[in-house]
Amino acid sequence: MVKKGIEDETRKFSKQLLGKTIVSKTGKRFGEVGDLIFETKSGELIHMVVNNPSTYTEKLELEKDKQNRLLIPFSAVIAMGDFMVIAEEDII
Repeated sequence: MVKKGIEDETRKFSKQLLGKTIVSKTGKRFGEVGDLIFETKSGELIHMVVNNPSTYTEKLELEKDKQNRLLIPFSAVIAMGDFMVIAEEDII
């Protein structure tokens, strides 16, 4: 029963992140959070899938998933609020 409560909280938290604009701490726009990839056993967030990547983002040699979608490591996130703020130096 406890695990279900945690899953519900995690699911709610994840849904709040979807669609948020991803920006660097210097204000460069990367795109929006399209999906989240996480480790199923631990629940640790691994990557954010980038929807509507900016021209700048498309020029970067970011990792891609099997569907050829751009990925940003969740470890690069330094702040979450109205935007997902990332440390650009952590992804390039």
